[in-house]
Parts: sequence; structure tokens; C-alpha cells
Amino acid sequence: MDLHFDNYHLWALVIGFAFGFILFGMSFRSHWRTKGEFKRYKKMLSDKLELEQRQMNELTKERERLTKENESLRMQVSKLNERSDNKVQREMEIYARAEKQMMINAPGFAPAWEIAKSNAHTQMEEEERGNSFPSRIFRKLIGGGPSATSVTVEAGKNGSANDHSA
Repeated sequence: MDLHFDNYHLWALVIGFAFGFILFGMSFRSHWRTKGEFKRYKKMLSDKLELEQRQMNELTKERERLTKENESLRMQVSKLNERSDNKVQREMEIYARAEKQMMINAPGFAPAWEIAKSNAHTQMEEEERGNSFPSRIFRKLIGGGPSATSVTVEAGKNGSANDHSA
């Protein structure tokens, strides 16, 4: 076999190799660019995941802190509710809310309740002034004159006990 190339075939072969080499160079360059972008995206993704992990850790710590604080406040509220004076205030609030609910829901309850409240209020004022039934009997047995409770109540209204006795 005789390998005989004329100029035309030789030029075609050289041009083909040159064209192939150019295409190979372009694809090799594109491969390196893609590889570089892939590394850049990978680094960006790892940075983003790292930041999100830090934020999640901070949120977890904050949630744990708030949970502990909430438990502490809940314990303080329960301790305060156990105190006798706070129990009385709480009971009064419960009764006040129940009274409002009864006035809304029970039409016959309101007038009787208002009369009972007014009578209780009057009795409390009488007792504070020293005019209750036991106080009157005690004054008659011991002797006349204003009772110590009426002096104290009147002194509290006027400002001090010294103003009333002078």
C-alpha cells in the first residue's frame, strides 16, 4: 500500500487537526471554568450552611434561656399565689368575674345580688365606724364615749390621730 498524500489532502489533514485542537482547547478551557465555578459554589454553600448552623445554635440557646426564664417566672407566680394576701386578692378577682358572668347569664340574679351587695357594704361601713351590734353592746357595758376603732378610722380619714385628739 502506497500512502501518497497530495497537497490538498495534507492541507485538509492539517486544517482538521488544527480545528480539532482549537475545539479541544475551548472545551478544556470551559471545563476549567466550570470546575472553578463549582468550587466557588461549593465554598458559598458551605459558608451558608455554617452561618445557618451558627444561627440555629444561637436560636437554640435563646430558646433554652427563655424556657428557663419562663419556668422561673412560673415558679415565682405560683409562690406569690400561695401567699395568703395574694390568695385573698385572687379569690376576690374570681368572685368579681363570677359575679359579672352571673349578671349576664342569670336575669333574676342581678337585682337580688345588688341588694345583697348594698346591704353588705352598709354593714361594713357601720362596723368600720364602730356602730356594729357587738360594738354598741360593748360600749354600753364598758361605758360611753367613742370606741377606739371609730377614732382610728376618723384619724385615718383626717390624716393622723394627733389632729383628732388635739
